[in-house]
Amino acid sequence: MRRDDLRERRRHSGGAAGFGHRRSRYGRAVARHGAVRCGNRLRTVRRPGDHGGMHSTSAHPTVHRLDLGYFVRPASETGGPEPRVEPALAYLVEHDRGLLLFDTGIGAADPETEAHYRPRRRPLQAALAGVGVALADISLVVNCHLHFDHCGGNPLLAGKPILVQDVELATARRGDYTIDELIDFPGARYEQLTGEAEVWPGVRVVPTPGHTDGHQSLVLHHPDGTVVLAGQAHDFASHYASDHLARQAALDGAARLPGYRRWLDRLAAFAPRRVYFAHDCSVWEPPHAP
Repeated sequence: MRRDDLRERRRHSGGAAGFGHRRSRYGRAVARHGAVRCGNRLRTVRRPGDHGGMHSTSAHPTVHRLDLGYFVRPASETGGPEPRVEPALAYLVEHDRGLLLFDTGIGAADPETEAHYRPRRRPLQAALAGVGVALADISLVVNCHLHFDHCGGNPLLAGKPILVQDVELATARRGDYTIDELIDFPGARYEQLTGEAEVWPGVRVVPTPGHTDGHQSLVLHHPDGTVVLAGQAHDFASHYASDHLARQAALDGAARLPGYRRWLDRLAAFAPRRVYFAHDCSVWEPPHAP
């Protein structure tokens, strides 16, 4: 949700701008995980063998998906004749070291942006309460990037460390990028990363630039298979699927293919079993998964 994007596109096209989203040139082969749905209530993301509860007994993380509302993307940005409603999703990671929150929802915006996107917010406190967690229980925040639909709840977590790529924070502080009050609020405590880093055992931040220069995703290792919290590295699971197939075809020697994001090579090295997204309720799984 870049404020300068909104102004720039209106100036040149008379239309409206996106939240910094790109329209994909790839196909729409949707990959879904039937056990995970998106609705008005928080849904828990579990793997086979999980038995519920908020009590971790090993360094293997458990992930809970949080529904933090939605916004309406105007038709001028969807590439079609109709507007599209998109969710704002965050993820709570339960780990022996504590509770990690990946993204924090939609922040308050200026009147122009509010009218343009018509966001409906679900309070972060309510989403966390659905799994018996309070704001005070959060140990660590990781934002995939600092557009205000991803860092809106950060001021509620003053004093908590926030992991962000250094280039992302520098860009946000230049202005006209996000809502300034969501960046340097009282008690803001940033821990800047330069590239990839292991946060906790089995929890790794991986840079996935594209949507923004400082975009990052979270990789969670588990015996059942690696889980990736992609954020907005791709807008939709179908776009990730298309890039994944383009990469595979390129490795197979096929020519004249669409390009793919080169950090997919790094993610592929983790052999992810599931990939979750910030603005899509669908979940990617590899075709060979049982």
